[in-house]
Amino acid sequence: MPSTARVMMVDDHPLFRKGLVQLISLEPKLELVGEACSGESALALVAECDPDIILLDLNMRGMDGLDTLRAMRAADVTARIVMLTVSDNNADVVACIRAGADGYLLKDMDPEEILDQILAATHGKLAISQRLTEILATALRKPDRTGADLLSTLTSRELEILQLIADGLSNKLIARELGISDATVKVHVKHLLKKLGMRSRVEAAVWMVNQKRNQGAH
Repeated sequence: MPSTARVMMVDDHPLFRKGLVQLISLEPKLELVGEACSGESALALVAECDPDIILLDLNMRGMDGLDTLRAMRAADVTARIVMLTVSDNNADVVACIRAGADGYLLKDMDPEEILDQILAATHGKLAISQRLTEILATALRKPDRTGADLLSTLTSRELEILQLIADGLSNKLIARELGISDATVKVHVKHLLKKLGMRSRVEAAVWMVNQKRNQGAH
């Protein structure tokens, strides 16, 4: 990603957007390139703005954030999409991550922390409010099979890639790290998600981080 990340925000609260504009203006590594007040206008704006990262509110009138997220992913929007919302509802968090969100932040976080998490997301890291990490890890546990069982279904290359995803690397960086093409990484990611029964790389990353934590506890 370039030294300055292009940011687009989608939120139907003018006052919150104004505050976020001021917050982003304090960070030289971020550049605001577009604002949308609804899901519908966001879909029209995203092609025009070509952002690196999209900050998306969940509870919007009309087309909500989850529907907007799904529509963007269906339209092959490759920008990193981070939910920025007041909802810490378990089901909302899990639904957004499974629909392809790259992070989930709460509006009541400290402004500096929001900024830090946005910057982390621009570098391929999972941007998630600290108190939601455990919720997500718990929700993503597979009751029918243990983590070791699931990991044993992966090839050594798939396991290697999963560990790099958990470290926050993008497909491009994984390709560079392993000396293979982006397309090959994509194929491996698709296969490992299918084996793990997961729908997104972020879901797999959170699950893998949790596996490592569990192993460390033994």
